[in-house]
Amino acid sequence: MRKIYLIILLSIFTVSITNAQQKQTFAISEGNFLLNGKPVQIHSGEMHYSRIPQPYWRHRLKMMKAMGLNAVATYVFWNYHETAPGVWDFKTGNKNLAEYIKIAQEEGLFVILRPGPYVCAEWEFGGYPWFLQNVPNMVIRGNNKEYLTATKAYFTELYNQVKNLQITKGGPIIMVQGENEFGSYVAQRKDVSLEDHKKYSAAVFQQLKDVGFEVPFFTSDGSWLFEGGALPGALPTANGESDITKLKNVVNQYNNGQGPYMVAEFYPGWLDHWAEPFPTQTPEETVRLTQKYLDNQVSFNYYMVHGGTNFGFTSGANYDKEHDIQPDMTSYDYDAPISEAGWATPKYSALREILKSGETPAVPEKIAVITIPKITLTKVVDLADLKAKITPVINDSPLSFEQLNQGDGYVWYSKRFTQPISGKLELNGLRDYAIVYVNGKKVAELNRYYKKYDCEIDVPFNATLDIVVENMGRINYGSQINANNKGIISPVIINGETITGDWKMYQLPMTTEPNLEAYKNSGKINRPTLYQGTFDLKKTGDTFLDMRDFGKGIVFINGINIGRYWSVGPQQTLYLPGCWLKKGKNNIVIFEQKNETIQKELKSIATPILEDLRPEKGL
Repeated sequence: MRKIYLIILLSIFTVSITNAQQKQTFAISEGNFLLNGKPVQIHSGEMHYSRIPQPYWRHRLKMMKAMGLNAVATYVFWNYHETAPGVWDFKTGNKNLAEYIKIAQEEGLFVILRPGPYVCAEWEFGGYPWFLQNVPNMVIRGNNKEYLTATKAYFTELYNQVKNLQITKGGPIIMVQGENEFGSYVAQRKDVSLEDHKKYSAAVFQQLKDVGFEVPFFTSDGSWLFEGGALPGALPTANGESDITKLKNVVNQYNNGQGPYMVAEFYPGWLDHWAEPFPTQTPEETVRLTQKYLDNQVSFNYYMVHGGTNFGFTSGANYDKEHDIQPDMTSYDYDAPISEAGWATPKYSALREILKSGETPAVPEKIAVITIPKITLTKVVDLADLKAKITPVINDSPLSFEQLNQGDGYVWYSKRFTQPISGKLELNGLRDYAIVYVNGKKVAELNRYYKKYDCEIDVPFNATLDIVVENMGRINYGSQINANNKGIISPVIINGETITGDWKMYQLPMTTEPNLEAYKNSGKINRPTLYQGTFDLKKTGDTFLDMRDFGKGIVFINGINIGRYWSVGPQQTLYLPGCWLKKGKNNIVIFEQKNETIQKELKSIATPILEDLRPEKGL
């Protein structure tokens, strides 16, 4: 009987959304979610538009619908849209949020919007634009004028994109989240009073209302953190809570003694860091908890139902006392029901069996997969050749990325010594990864994750010290989110002496694919090197670049940065969407930082390698 009741409710939910122009209502009232006045359960999945190539949005949304879900939740990434101070992009490619929402509605899904301004999400800086750190007196996630002025500008721009997509205007947006997991931040930042924390969260919530959002609001926190995160006028939801009694008790406590009850982040998998094991969860575990929620009328949102990929420099890093930071991998597979490449996993099939109804569509066909047996790398160029054409910034001491007005990529720090010096080189302010050279010869690799901040060094008379530094992603979670400068952010010390005077900094943001046409082959072992090659295709399809023979770096395909690789794993492949390939000639450029051997070719394979750990040598 109960299953028939659920099928009827889901049928109402499905039929109601199919007509985009139909006047509908959604409310939180009488202890329920009410769609057109009738109680309904939300069966949602989190899926981020920025982590999926735009041509694949519809396929992934169809996969969600075919799994038996009735809503999609997505964060909005502030730094994805404000590309420079006051410069906004909500239209280009993957940034077209309004189109994503419209497609979701066309596919019969409601939308839950999670605008932050802080999102976490294993995303660069938790969604904040890096340049906020250059604003005087600004305190990220704090109750101060400069920060709240910036958040108001962001919310205003966002609202202008989605205002007509709220359910009140005939669109699919049924709920908007106020802030994000703020209770966790309150618990971490005991140096700030609860009163000030509450003033901040209330101010941000008021901004969302002031710009015009008019659908119901909710908050999202661990069930033991509602005191810091709950907001009057917003439904509290409990992330990761499997104890139904505890869930209902804590929601009742902060919601006038009634529901509805929702787990806004139900984890069917977990996030992944470089140099750490790939976490997994069995289909049986996920099904068991899903059934528990269904049996107890608890709404839920799978985080993630489909993770996708941290393309380019979008991956962030968790703050961790043991490692200082834990950089997030390029793959955001998350062991989710829908894999990184959009495949139905055993977990997906098992969940579909308990979620589907008579209205559930068939599972879409899998996007074609190809392999590329051989990609020949015909050009091998020392990064120093590109550096030679860059005008350096010169300063008495090293400058951070932010001081150089640079967000991502790499900075090459260089210092000429007129007198010899030797001893311990200390880079306690390294953010995050560096290779050190003396007169062009590699001396050491320093690494924030392994807390390796020093090495022995011998600089002879009239020699050059070079330090090539990579930003591996700003902290997206933890108390140190306000300490997110990159590069070298403290004095360089050798043998106890602070090294000053005419530091040269060559900026290599690599926001676009390096053009190597004018360069001759010059690459050498143990030097930062750029590779270029071409390959021809008679047909296109998804594939996975096999990076197991390489060390550390990034890959561009036809001008698109598809992400970072690092030999430590567990990720050893890079997902290459077929929609970014072309019939005929395709171009590849690889920036390889370590270059322990000269590479002549690489290949692609048909399945990803995400569970192959290879600890860094000597660490």
